[in-house]
Amino acid sequence: MISRVLGTVAQVGVDDVVVVYGGLGFKVFIVPPLASELHKGDEIELYTHLIVREDALTLYGFKTEEERKVFEILMSVTGIGPRIGLAALSVFSPNDLRRAVADQDTATLSRIPGVGKKVASRMLVELGDKLGLPAQLPEASAPSAGVVEAEVKAALIGLGWNEAKAESVLSELGGNGLNASDLLRAALMKLGGANGR
Repeated sequence: MISRVLGTVAQVGVDDVVVVYGGLGFKVFIVPPLASELHKGDEIELYTHLIVREDALTLYGFKTEEERKVFEILMSVTGIGPRIGLAALSVFSPNDLRRAVADQDTATLSRIPGVGKKVASRMLVELGDKLGLPAQLPEASAPSAGVVEAEVKAALIGLGWNEAKAESVLSELGGNGLNASDLLRAALMKLGGANGR
């Protein structure tokens, strides 16, 4: 089992990264918000989960051990595979997912790409309290909305959307006090994956 990859970023895609260590390059699938932060030559540490299939060995990587644990728990749900598990962590933080499950909020879970109301209901039943209780996060001073929007706009353009599309979705979402990470997640949900590039 490959549980951690530490090395130098050699290539970055929309939802994957190639990490080189000791002459070997590991292709690791990651969430788009993390991919948008990475650049060739960066040193990176990823907590990984290896999926073994007859025709492939696939690595999924996460910034924290907490995200990896949530990913593994999500995959215990019938009908949830690694792609949906990764999609869930692309649009929600682990704590957001805990809160949705604790609140029995199928509407929120249905916003995960590939998850409809039926699968969302199954998630609530099968996850139960496996994810644990949501933490109450302290309020933190946030950067100005203009700075946040500029960062997210640059990230969206880097992920392949044109400037007009990025500005359009940000104008729809503007003025709601989200930090850069949450605003990027919301923008990706609005843009619907690869549609409209």
